[in-house]
Amino acid sequence: MTNPILTNINYEEEGKQTGYLRLPHSVHRSAYGWLPFPVACIRNGEGPTVLLLSGTHGDEYEGQVTLSKLIHQIEPSDIKGRLIILPMLNFPAAHAGLRTSPIDDLNLNRVYPGDPEGTPTLVIAHYVETVLMPMSDYGLDLHSGGSSLHYIPSTVGAMETNEDQMDEIKSLMKVFGAPYSFFFPVGHAGGSANHAAKRQNLVMFGTEMGGSGTVTPECLKICHEGVRRFLAEVGVLKKSDVSPSKTECRMLHAPDFSFFCYAYWEGLFEPVAILGSEVKKGDLAGYVHMPETPGASPEAVYFDESGVVVCKRIPGRIKRGDCLYHLGCDF
Repeated sequence: MTNPILTNINYEEEGKQTGYLRLPHSVHRSAYGWLPFPVACIRNGEGPTVLLLSGTHGDEYEGQVTLSKLIHQIEPSDIKGRLIILPMLNFPAAHAGLRTSPIDDLNLNRVYPGDPEGTPTLVIAHYVETVLMPMSDYGLDLHSGGSSLHYIPSTVGAMETNEDQMDEIKSLMKVFGAPYSFFFPVGHAGGSANHAAKRQNLVMFGTEMGGSGTVTPECLKICHEGVRRFLAEVGVLKKSDVSPSKTECRMLHAPDFSFFCYAYWEGLFEPVAILGSEVKKGDLAGYVHMPETPGASPEAVYFDESGVVVCKRIPGRIKRGDCLYHLGCDF
């Protein structure tokens, strides 16, 4: 079935266009309304097409700020080729500042390839995979830790990527210039944009830029400069206005899910390990306190593997199954 999304953007037209993807959405307050997914297309002659995404999770802000600035700053004369930019890819979630859509409660980065007859999150996933990815040569999917996590500034990829693309992605990650790169284990986040990119033979990776539901100057600078270096490296940006990164990118991965540290009790989490620190298997990660039971001893949480603390949980209140930390080890 044809995707129901319409747009006032002509992807083949030269110049700079801004507008919306329009997904029909009939509700009580608006019988013939549509959901507005912001989009920009900047085109100048022949060259590669790059797809830039942020707002897949609505509570992750560094990418949304970076791409909003890019749409404002980049003119057709600055590029050769085409940029397609969606700064609030899951608009209902991004507008609400939520990880998942308030309309259908779905996580966009778990539902690819989507469904053109499904709910809004499924429809946008289908549009990205079947319309935007096939016309693109390269992609960036900008994320951060959102409201529940905080990451050390990293570029991220998936271990499922084929060997040739993996080599190219690693090279582009080094150009991007984040202090860390991280590859998730096989089987992580099924239905993600990375899985869609693999099916569409698109060279794409993402970022995890901080989090905590905030925007920090440090992460924003790394993200902004990294995107511009990436665009220059793949040949769409004629001239980068940022210097090559002097940061040594440390490449990490999680071979399996034992590198993820989870809660087995409900209560308040007291973290011990800090972001960027090196820990050993069996080291103390923190304590779970249960103030509902006066006098109860706290439960200690330990790391199941050795590695670098890449990510930590932010809210203190936890439930069984919440991710508290995850680690990476050198590739």
